[in-house]
Amino acid sequence: MVSKVADEPQLLSKKAGCNSHGQDSSYFLGWEEFEKNPFDAVANPGGIIQMGLAENQLSFDLVEDWLEKNPDALGLRRGGKSVFRELALFQDYHGLPAFKNALARFMSEQRGYRVAFDPSNIVFTAGATSANEALMFCLADQGDAFLIPTPYYPGFDRDLKWRTGAEIVPVHCTSANGFRVTRAALDDAYRRAQKRRLRVKGVLITNPSNPLGTAVPRADLEMIVDFVAAKGIHLISDEIYSGTAFSSEPGFVSVLEVLAARRPLAADYLALDDRVHVVYSLSKDLGLPGFRVGAIYSSNPAVVSAATKMSSFGLVSSQTQYLLAALLGDKDFTRGYLAENKRRIKERRDQLVDGLKAIGIGCLESDAGLFCWVDMGHLMHSRSFEGEMSLWKKVVFDVGLNISPGSSCHCSEPGWFRVCFANMSAKTLDVAMQRLGDFVEKIRKATTGVGALRRAAAVPARTMSCPLAANMKWALRLTPLSADRKAER
Repeated sequence: MVSKVADEPQLLSKKAGCNSHGQDSSYFLGWEEFEKNPFDAVANPGGIIQMGLAENQLSFDLVEDWLEKNPDALGLRRGGKSVFRELALFQDYHGLPAFKNALARFMSEQRGYRVAFDPSNIVFTAGATSANEALMFCLADQGDAFLIPTPYYPGFDRDLKWRTGAEIVPVHCTSANGFRVTRAALDDAYRRAQKRRLRVKGVLITNPSNPLGTAVPRADLEMIVDFVAAKGIHLISDEIYSGTAFSSEPGFVSVLEVLAARRPLAADYLALDDRVHVVYSLSKDLGLPGFRVGAIYSSNPAVVSAATKMSSFGLVSSQTQYLLAALLGDKDFTRGYLAENKRRIKERRDQLVDGLKAIGIGCLESDAGLFCWVDMGHLMHSRSFEGEMSLWKKVVFDVGLNISPGSSCHCSEPGWFRVCFANMSAKTLDVAMQRLGDFVEKIRKATTGVGALRRAAAVPARTMSCPLAANMKWALRLTPLSADRKAER
């Protein structure tokens, strides 16, 4: 007699049962281990500290203070009268006009009003995950490809490929220039795609970068725009971390700013304008991933129309739109929030960087994001991806810190890790640094001394190519149920 468990996979479609969702990645495995044994300063002080979650919990008090002062928004009232019945009824796919107008203004404010957003070009989605997938459905057929600079967010392997059938071709970037994208790397990725007989439909970038925590320089954006213009392909700029950029010089530059500057100079501007699209979300800047608010911004009427139809599979609730229309419509609040939130992010980033430096660990210089790109290669037993995985398992299981290894982000060099800092208190971050410091000290004592570590760190071994995550075999695998809960970065 065949068991029910053995029969269950046969009940699924090929799409549902396929292995292209990337849930066997160490990125998701670390999440599962954390959920089994989560840290709590009182109830479970020996548990795993979650440093693999890019979540902004630093400014909740600012939002809570606004809610207390504006009870009508949360109570679904207007002028003291209930609007419950109005919001409870079906809303069309275009969303509430008041929220579209408020979000368009807020996005412009984030960019110093250097870019104006037309509310009619905004499509609401249930988070950035839905926005990116919807754009894939709109722009790529099964087997078409998008080029993405490495390292990139591990969830893209699921978000962009699983249901759409699209392919990702990595644009390999290296530490030699701080992982900046080069024209040579783009050309190389394009050639590799052609050798695989893939039709390249576009380039997707995250700006600021996840996992690097750096804003893309204007010169690099101009080069990327030149590349997509020359190839006649699309450019998607995922700018969900735009409000986390805490450095004023050079600061965050949206691809739309580069496009606007190009307008009076380029004969191909109109055609290019139709092929540049921006993804945004309130999950990072406002710290509201549970609200599931994402957006696509495109000047292409056909893309806006198709994406709007697709948004029916993941709408933003009317109640959420009503509340956030009031919140983002308060200019005094948004002005103060943006400034204070950036200050707090930088302060917490500095705490992590200083803590790592004190124990001999360096990281890429960052100016945005909710994480740092940390170089722990000198702590590995070998300069290889096997050595990286061995170190990662020790950090998760022995040290009790869930961090994300660079190989899960398709980094071409072993030894880099994404470490998040904004989803915990300052005291918890101190505990994490103490644990990591104790671990580093044990490694030093186990070697022939600090000199051995320094000699190992000096060995030039950052030239290896990273195998695709689909070809990497992890010791453990996630169940679909737990992986499905990881829909937000």
